[in-house]
Amino acid sequence: MRINKARQVSAVLAVGALALTAACSSGGASGGGSGSDSGKKATVTNFGVGTKADSTGPAPAVDGAKNGGTAYSLDQAGFDYLDPGQQYVSDQLSVQLLYNRSLTGYKIDPKTGKTIIVGDLATDSGTPSDGSKTWTYTLKDGVKFEDGTPITSKDIKYGIERLFADYETQGPQYVQKWLYGPDYRKQYTGPYDGKEIPNEKISTPDDKTIVFHFLAPHADTPYAMAMPNISPVPKAKDDKQKYNNHPVSSGPYKIESYQPGKSLTFVRNTNWDPKTDPIRNAYPDKWQFQLGIAEPGLTNRLSADTGTDKYAINMSGSADPSKMQTLTSDPQYKSRTVNEYQPYVEVFNLNTKRIKDPKVRQALAYAFPMTQVQQAFGGGAQGDLGTTLLSPTVAGWKKFDPFGKLAKPMGDPEKSLQLLKDAGVTTPYKISLAYANTPRWDTVTLTIQKALEKAGFKVERKAIDPTSYYTVVGKVDTPYDMYRTGWGADWPNGSTVVPPTLDGRNLQDGTNNYSFLNDPKVNSEIDRINQITDLPQQAAAWEQLSEYVLQTDTSQIPFIFDKYFNLYGSGLGGVTYNQVYGTINPNSIFVKQ
Repeated sequence: MRINKARQVSAVLAVGALALTAACSSGGASGGGSGSDSGKKATVTNFGVGTKADSTGPAPAVDGAKNGGTAYSLDQAGFDYLDPGQQYVSDQLSVQLLYNRSLTGYKIDPKTGKTIIVGDLATDSGTPSDGSKTWTYTLKDGVKFEDGTPITSKDIKYGIERLFADYETQGPQYVQKWLYGPDYRKQYTGPYDGKEIPNEKISTPDDKTIVFHFLAPHADTPYAMAMPNISPVPKAKDDKQKYNNHPVSSGPYKIESYQPGKSLTFVRNTNWDPKTDPIRNAYPDKWQFQLGIAEPGLTNRLSADTGTDKYAINMSGSADPSKMQTLTSDPQYKSRTVNEYQPYVEVFNLNTKRIKDPKVRQALAYAFPMTQVQQAFGGGAQGDLGTTLLSPTVAGWKKFDPFGKLAKPMGDPEKSLQLLKDAGVTTPYKISLAYANTPRWDTVTLTIQKALEKAGFKVERKAIDPTSYYTVVGKVDTPYDMYRTGWGADWPNGSTVVPPTLDGRNLQDGTNNYSFLNDPKVNSEIDRINQITDLPQQAAAWEQLSEYVLQTDTSQIPFIFDKYFNLYGSGLGGVTYNQVYGTINPNSIFVKQ
């Protein structure tokens, strides 16, 4: 997921601090870093595509679970969007699972964490044809809106059509672009003038069938269909922007009351049939969200574990960094702690338009002080040392450490000096290091400056207003050599990481290729891999290409695998984690009776 979109909340916080919706971990399965202060080891989830049988409800029962009770979620902020068409941020991705069903979704084994993509409203993950350009989905029997109206293929199509309206600006754009190309809004402007997407793009031959005809092959279509915006919207209930306050439920809960920024309450949707749903157990009778709770008060409430907070969780936000030492060292919290990978990789981009010699960029990679930066981020429980461009939450991920960073995580100045010498550098190489002008990033970049200056560089730090940070570093003529960004996969495939961040044909202001890499081999490989229709083969190819870029082009220095770290109330059971979203999975939670 795009950290400046899919995890916009995380991104904004991460510029000024470490993303509070992202904590980082121990070595564990990643093989990296100092041990997690939590005493736990992160897991690398197995991902895959489920069968039609896997797509059949009800969801597997959770040991010890019973129906009933009220579960609570404590949140720092409110929800900018409840309209599924606008949802692309971690807190929204987690809450929408309670009331919104997409064509597909993620089925998570509560014991092993294995995550597979299955049919949610659809009977399976999709049937490809025409070389994976065409995908057909059949809706299940018995799926209904909260008023009992059957959900049809036309409701799915209408939900997609409204994504083209000018006010729908915040959600994913994969399906829209796959149908029409990058300038999709110029070709179709939504359903409000009476026009529909033509049958040659999306057809609904009957109430149960919807067929997508894309411009190019897309093997990972089953994952795109799990995004919250590929969901049904009843045309009669669509009042455009106002729909955001009362989205019609297709899931196990419906909105009882909503006070933006203060509270959000869900009660059971009696027209949801668990036999149609392989993903959601929906054990609590009610969910109450308390919004606008400032830190460190929120973390203090979860740690105190009193009153209704015994039944509370923060589904998308990590614990306050100031409380980490206590939370990770006191054994009383261990049994109700979640510490798992999120889909983000924190990197420092190296501007390839300015630092043109790969040897100089590799010298920076060797010199980079990973351990010191990890500690500035809050220590082992707030950051696992990351040495790959793909996160461990991406299918096909492998350990890869071409610069020996895990062996010398404090930096290797001798190797850096040798590379600079090989590059013909006879005086300290000048680097402009840009950072968001906050106390946290002032400290982090001072640490980096000291390490790089021991390794043959002369570093000039440049502070940027945090509110315009991404705009400044995303300009093709940005005057800076080195600057931090982050990126997260939208789903567990490198297709949502490598093309957007490494394609050299994506070089204009606002690009997500922040290093401005333009390697013809990488560009051609992106085109080749996009044509692969076997998903595991494609995932392996993305992983291999990411290794090539890291080792050969060295346009980015990965340094942290982000993680979620937080507590939950002792009165909750069945707490599992969704590594794709990087949030708690509410589907399996139950209230202990």
